[in-house]
Amino acid sequence: MNQRISVHRVSLHQFSVPLSATRRGARLARLLAVEQLEAWGLPLDPARLIVAELAANAALHGRVPGRSFRLALSVVPATTLRIELTDTRGDRLPNSPRTTVDGHAESGYGLLLVEELADRWGVRCGPVPSKTVWAELDLVL
Repeated sequence: MNQRISVHRVSLHQFSVPLSATRRGARLARLLAVEQLEAWGLPLDPARLIVAELAANAALHGRVPGRSFRLALSVVPATTLRIELTDTRGDRLPNSPRTTVDGHAESGYGLLLVEELADRWGVRCGPVPSKTVWAELDLVL
């Protein structure tokens, strides 16, 4: 008999909150992430730096007047912290940080920082009109 075994990534911890797409909302995202990580007994860095950069990008580049962005944190059994920032500007995807920096742009260094600090990161489009920029950190507990 052939049996299929499926493995689901069930979160051990989950936190999600909508925030105003403003500089104050970005600051609050970082502060709330710190509080949540402390409550879970997880290290603050580099997660708080990643949250700060992704939240600032959501407030600056993903802003739609009257719409919020969402911060989500989760820990899955494989000791991975997943950070997600979802905004309502799915039409504005982030540029590759290496391309931006090589082109001597005045911005784009935040994603370069995320790329260096995170074990993995990327962008997920949808549902329309949103996009989610995510980063994962492998936790050493």
